[in-house]
Amino acid sequence: MLRSRIIPCLLRHDGGLVKTRQFKDPKYVGDPLNAVKIFNEKEVDELMFLDIDATVKEREPDFAMLRNLAVESRMPLCYGGCVTSADQAVKIVALGIEKVSISASAVRRPQLIREMAEAVGVQSVVVTLDVRKNKLFSGYTIYTHNGREKCKVDFFEFCQQALEFGAGEIVINSIDRDGEMAGYDLDLARKVRETVSCPISILGGAGTIDHMRELVDAVGVVGAAAGSMFVFKGIYRAVLINYPTKEEKNRLGLK
Repeated sequence: MLRSRIIPCLLRHDGGLVKTRQFKDPKYVGDPLNAVKIFNEKEVDELMFLDIDATVKEREPDFAMLRNLAVESRMPLCYGGCVTSADQAVKIVALGIEKVSISASAVRRPQLIREMAEAVGVQSVVVTLDVRKNKLFSGYTIYTHNGREKCKVDFFEFCQQALEFGAGEIVINSIDRDGEMAGYDLDLARKVRETVSCPISILGGAGTIDHMRELVDAVGVVGAAAGSMFVFKGIYRAVLINYPTKEEKNRLGLK
């Protein structure tokens, strides 16, 4: 039986972990391996690890670093960052990483989704889409390369296409809400849930576990992903890696 998951999302930049705000002003929050060790102790549902430099610099995944993360991790891992071929996906999964996320490469060449699904299985293929809400017209627009490049494809049509090509999961990241910690874009989440039947995860905006409860109430079973919520504490955003306790998850039905 599927259940909702609470997923910390870590961003790698210049070798360390950072947290952004609307994809800008990265703030250093720690070392990748140390963060994985802490999340191990907190019995995290799943961990998403995105190398935000890789696509911009057109650099292939850091396989040595991924090997170290996989060896250290006791939780399911999802990696994203300049994966451009099924062969790379096979290599990443062989290291012990359960899921491989693609973004810009999926938009540029949707056939890659099918190639990866055939190579590593649908369950290991994640399509992550960074989106902004349109200011003058209704709807949303996909951006790649850390929010720098605007894509001409229709957002909801591409979600459907990704599912048809073999995406096992679709992650939607709200650029507008990134780092704001004021709640998810629930309207966006509902529309994505109505558009696709595969598992979805929503990222961008969570600041409390109550925000995650609102997301589950809005769309049902979902991956409630967040960055700032799990690396900051308090109004001054002091760096402190944290995760809801079992009691907190049980109280809100996020078991």
